[in-house]
Amino acid sequence: MYTLKDAPIGSFVKVVKVHGEGPVRRRIMDMGITKDCKIELVRTAPLGDPIEVTLRGYMLSIRKADAAMIEVALED
Repeated sequence: MYTLKDAPIGSFVKVVKVHGEGPVRRRIMDMGITKDCKIELVRTAPLGDPIEVTLRGYMLSIRKADAAMIEVALED
């Protein structure tokens, strides 16, 4: 399993599945991170957490703990 947390900076990924349950999973999906969504990893904060991504035309900062629940596949 390859997660958003493990993806290299500057890469484009496609969401395969959002893991987790309850309000945490719902919050991730409410931010627009759903199956087949394309995400670009832009950068990380100086201390490594959070990471900044671009999806659906906006930029989003997400904690690495939440990013570890998002299963992704690398895009070409």
